[in-house]
Amino acid sequence: MPRWLPRAMVLALLMVGLFQLADWAFHQLIDLFVMLLVAFFLSLALEPAVDRMAARGVRRGVGTFLVFVAVAVAVAGFLAALGTLLVDQVAKIAVDLPHLLDNLINWANRTFHQDLSLDELQKKLLKDSGAIETYAQQAADNVWGVSSTLIGGLFQAFTVGLFTFYFTADGPRVRRTVCSLLPPAKQGEVLRAWEIALAKTGGYLYSRALLAVASALAHWVMFALLDLPYSAALAVWVGVMSQFVPTIGTYLAGALPVLVALTVEPVDALWVLVFVVVYQQVENYLLHPRITAKTVDVHPAVAFGAVIAGAALLGAVGALIAIPAAATLQGFVGTYVRRYEVATDPRIDRGAQRRARRELRREAARRLRWMVGAGSGPGGGRGDGWSDRGNEGRNAGRSDDQGADQRSEADRGSEGRGGERWFE
Repeated sequence: MPRWLPRAMVLALLMVGLFQLADWAFHQLIDLFVMLLVAFFLSLALEPAVDRMAARGVRRGVGTFLVFVAVAVAVAGFLAALGTLLVDQVAKIAVDLPHLLDNLINWANRTFHQDLSLDELQKKLLKDSGAIETYAQQAADNVWGVSSTLIGGLFQAFTVGLFTFYFTADGPRVRRTVCSLLPPAKQGEVLRAWEIALAKTGGYLYSRALLAVASALAHWVMFALLDLPYSAALAVWVGVMSQFVPTIGTYLAGALPVLVALTVEPVDALWVLVFVVVYQQVENYLLHPRITAKTVDVHPAVAFGAVIAGAALLGAVGALIAIPAAATLQGFVGTYVRRYEVATDPRIDRGAQRRARRELRREAARRLRWMVGAGSGPGGGRGDGWSDRGNEGRNAGRSDDQGADQRSEADRGSEGRGGERWFE
C-alpha cells in the first residue's frame, strides 16, 4: 500500500466531515442569513433619508431613530385602520347574523322546495355537540400553534429591525469595513455598486410611497364625498395595496371599497368603480412617469416575475424584497452592461410596418376622394374653382407645347443654316 494512501483517506474523510458540518451550520443559520438580507435591503431604503438629515447636522443615530419612528407610525396607522374596519365589519355581521340566516333559510326553502327552520338547525347542532366539541378542541390547539408562530414572527421582526438600525446608523462604517478587506483597485467598484443599490432601492420605494400618498388622498376625497363608511381606512388600503403589490394590487385595492359600497348603495359602488379606473389611468399616464423619471421604473412584468422568483426562493420574505432587488439589478445592468444602437429593421416591429402601410393606403384614399370630388363638383363653388384651374392648366400646357414647337423649328433652322455655312 502506498504511503500517501492512508494520508489521502484521512484527508478525504476530514473534507467530508467539514462539508457535513458546514451544511448543518448553514441550514441552522439560514433564518439568520435571511433576516440579514432583509435588514440590508431595508437599510438601503432608509439610508438616503438618514444621509439628508446627517448633512444638516443631525447625528446618524438620532436621524435613524426618527426615521424608524416615522415608519413605525405609518405601519401602525395602516394596521389600526384595517383592524378597525375588520372588527366593525365582523361585529356588524354578528349583529345581522340571525336576519341573514332567516333570509338564507327562506331562499333555500323557495329554491329547493324544503321545509327548513332555524329551530331544526339548532337541534341538529346540539345533537352533534360531540363533533362540535372536537372541532373546538382542534381550534384551541390551532390557536396555541398560531400564538407560538405569532411570537416567533414578532421576535424575527425585532431582530430584523435591530440589524436594520445598525446597518443604517453605521452605514459609512460598514462600507469602510468592507472596503478594508479589498485591494485599492476593487474598493472603488464596490463603493460604486453600493451607491447604485442605495439610489435604486431607495428611489423605487420613495416613488412608491409618494404614489401611495397621492392615491390615498384622492380616494379619501372621493369616498368622503360619497359618504362611505371608513373612508380613511379604505383610502389607505387602496393607496398601499395599489402601489406595493405588483400586477394584482390595483384589483385587490379596488375590490374592497366596491364591496363596502355595495352594502350601502349599489349606485355608490358603481361610482367607486368608475373613479378607481379613471384614477388608475391618470396615475399611469400623468403621475407615474413624472415621479419615476427621477428615481427608477420597474416594468410590471419584471416586478411580477421578481415576486414569483423571490417567493419560490425565500417565501414571503423573498416576495417582500423581490422588487427592490429587481430595481437594484436593473441599475447594475444599466450601469455595467454595454448597449448598442439597433438598426432600423421592419422585422423588429412588424406591427409598425403594417400601421405605416395602412396609413399610406388611407392617405391615398383621401387624395383620391379629394380629386374625384374636385373633378365632379357642381357648377359653382369648389367644382368651378377646380375646373377653372384645370382649364388654365390645359391652356398653359397648350401654350407651352406651341412654344416648344416654335423653339424646335427655330433650332432646326439654325442648325440648317449652320450646316450650310459649314459646307460653304
